[in-house]
Amino acid sequence: MPGRDPGPSVKDKKLYEDLRDEGNSKEKSARIANAAAARGEKKEAAKGGSAGSYDDWTVADLRRRAAEIGIDGRSSMSRSELVKALREH
Repeated sequence: MPGRDPGPSVKDKKLYEDLRDEGNSKEKSARIANAAAARGEKKEAAKGGSAGSYDDWTVADLRRRAAEIGIDGRSSMSRSELVKALREH
């Protein structure tokens, strides 16, 4: 597709495009495509244990996590806005 070139830093351009078509952000698609390519996979595999759902986290924990990953405006976000921002990051 014109205007959707992932750039030279994306290692698995096909997976990147598939993820973008599913509605994922550019950043998330690139991160998943590069992680999968680094492991020699065509699709990202499940990793680690379970961290639980953001729905179970306190607002303080959600804000702390948002700060860790650099989400702007987190201090004025509601609980549902924080959860949405974290899921979309």
